[in-house]
Amino acid sequence: MATDENKVNYTTTNTYSTLNNLNSNTEQVWIACHGIGYLSRYFIRYFKNLPQQHYIIAPQAPAKYYQTKDFKYVGASWLTKEQTALEIENVLNYLDAVWQNENLKDLPLNLMGYSQGVSIAMRWLARRKLVCNNLIIHSGSIPNEFEPDEFKGKVNSKVHLIYGNKDEYISGENLETQLKLAKELYSNQLEIHEFDGIHEVNQTLLKDLAEGF
Repeated sequence: MATDENKVNYTTTNTYSTLNNLNSNTEQVWIACHGIGYLSRYFIRYFKNLPQQHYIIAPQAPAKYYQTKDFKYVGASWLTKEQTALEIENVLNYLDAVWQNENLKDLPLNLMGYSQGVSIAMRWLARRKLVCNNLIIHSGSIPNEFEPDEFKGKVNSKVHLIYGNKDEYISGENLETQLKLAKELYSNQLEIHEFDGIHEVNQTLLKDLAEGF
């Protein structure tokens, strides 16, 4: 029996979360992509201590799933190893739609990825005609597909690489590989921020960075 796997295009709808008001007092915009297992409405709470003049957007990964066998807690994932190239394009199209819906072209953009969200934020920046003020790589792995010239002129200020010194996912050889790759991609724009902690969002460090933007 012969089987085929086919593709179809269709229209879908997804949510995203925002924090603070977008108005004439807004000075900075953040687009922050969460890690695996998060929902954007919970992830965005990590940014509650940022200045009120910063408008935060947390996109929502499209693939929802129950995290436990009692079917109580829901999480989400951006990508898996299944049809990865196709899913990357779907996710980037979604981020394009969020960007267009918010109409933020005239405001400084700070682009952040946390954990799995790092690969999403970086691919969006590399593949689309975007320029961000700061790129924040927080406790996630940089995809090894990039060449240094892919980010040339796309980050105006700094690239901030953040990780905890007790992070069980980024340590040892993996950490050394990530640091080497980051230096190759961003050269003198790179700032490395190591904190004392595990694989978690460092709210204090984010607040300190935001106050310097």
